Amino acid sequence: MHTRWALRPAGPADVETIAELRAVVMRPDLERLRRFDEHRVRQRFRDSWAPLHTSVVTVDGSFAGSVTLRPSEGCRVLEHFYLAPRQQGRGLGTAVLRALLDRADTAGETVRLNVLDGSPARRLYERHGFTVEAEDPVDVFMVRHPRGTVPR
Repeated sequence: MHTRWALRPAGPADVETIAELRAVVMRPDLERLRRFDEHRVRQRFRDSWAPLHTSVVTVDGSFAGSVTLRPSEGCRVLEHFYLAPRQQGRGLGTAVLRALLDRADTAGETVRLNVLDGSPARRLYERHGFTVEAEDPVDVFMVRHPRGTVPR
């Protein structure tokens, strides 16, 4: 990937841009699972919006996506990791995820996430050491322990 990317703190002005990106990115998987709702897909993001723990992904200074890494009980939860379709498949997701996981490893933190069943994003997470913790008909719950530690 030859573009310059960065993370910047999210702010109140970013909520609608990210909610819209979420709707675009998640639509194919939600439709496949027969769970797409034009209003709900955006509202669920607004309801869980945590700007303090959210970063906006920029490429060459322009909005390219978002990611949230929020503290939870004994771990960090990775959520709302969305990249604009034009940025997908170019190594950006790998670069961003690697940077976040390097920080978690340095801090000795376990990272958890959930991904929609059948989503191609699951392969990205598996390549970075996430394993399945649990599944239901819609979600796959995954965990990654810090490198160099033994899972408890």
